[in-house]
Amino acid sequence: MTTVSHLEIVRYVEENIPQFHASRLNGLKNLKLKTILKRKNPYLFKAKNIITASELVKTLLDAHLSSSDEGMFGTFLEGFAIFICERAFGGRKSASEGIDLEFEKEQAKYIVSVKSGPNWGNSSQIKRMIDNFNRAKRTLRTNTFLSTNIIAVNGCCYGKDDQPDKGDYLKLCGQRFWEFISDSETLYTDIIEPLGFKAKENNEQFEQEYGKVINKFTLEFIQKFCDLEGRIVWQKIVELNSSKKLEN
Repeated sequence: MTTVSHLEIVRYVEENIPQFHASRLNGLKNLKLKTILKRKNPYLFKAKNIITASELVKTLLDAHLSSSDEGMFGTFLEGFAIFICERAFGGRKSASEGIDLEFEKEQAKYIVSVKSGPNWGNSSQIKRMIDNFNRAKRTLRTNTFLSTNIIAVNGCCYGKDDQPDKGDYLKLCGQRFWEFISDSETLYTDIIEPLGFKAKENNEQFEQEYGKVINKFTLEFIQKFCDLEGRIVWQKIVELNSSKKLEN
């Protein structure tokens, strides 16, 4: 086992976190009003009694960006976890479908599916993960004639689960997960400071673009989804979102 140095952590973050910020900004620049209107539940926003175009646009945009940011940052964290395990235990990206990482530790082979947080999937998605674990185990035993124990792990980069043994696999969240792939009890807090690398200037640039998008989308929304007196025409929004008719 090799101890991952603080310098290595900082270097990895500084080299890779800009891609998260760039993806976030590009996603905002390329976003279309129709995209967020189609993806969000119009009945929910009507039930909230939103009556101004600016409020509805901001609410829709914020909901979209929140889920988008979570996905993009999850991708960054998953890559970071693989990097940490590679340095600590010689971990490597798995060739098995649905498995992100595999490595050997304490006379056992671990196959790991990395997720952002503990509440990442429904029952069918969890079943698919278990199927992937079982398929990977069969392949590894067939191809390499492994006599060591193969242990499946669902690793979650943040959160808690105080009952890690799920029968078919272990679910290790937050500190448990980071310690498992690094052998460091403090890694889960050590990584927080480097993540702020150039965050201020990146966020300032994002906020400038965000303001422009709010203004542009609000104008477009008023032109297309409000009547001449300025009332939101919810029927048009629902038709865009849910009609079986093809768009012109």
